[in-house]
Amino acid sequence: MTKGPLNLQDNFLNQIRKENTPATIFLVNGYQIKGSIRSFDNFTILLEVDGKQQMVYKHAVSTIIPFRNIAFNPTAE
Repeated sequence: MTKGPLNLQDNFLNQIRKENTPATIFLVNGYQIKGSIRSFDNFTILLEVDGKQQMVYKHAVSTIIPFRNIAFNPTAE
């Protein structure tokens, strides 16, 4: 069976989500959101911030910084 192309973005976001690691999301306008990633798709990221849900469009995101290092292996399934 052949594997599809490596999707670094999805692997990174999924690992943060699975480990329930809080992260700071920097938006292109300079705004910062600190919360936990609950879900994501091709266009959006669903965050939990202070017990409330917040949806952010990926095109508005500039940087994602997890609060701690994550066990990240982009070649693993």
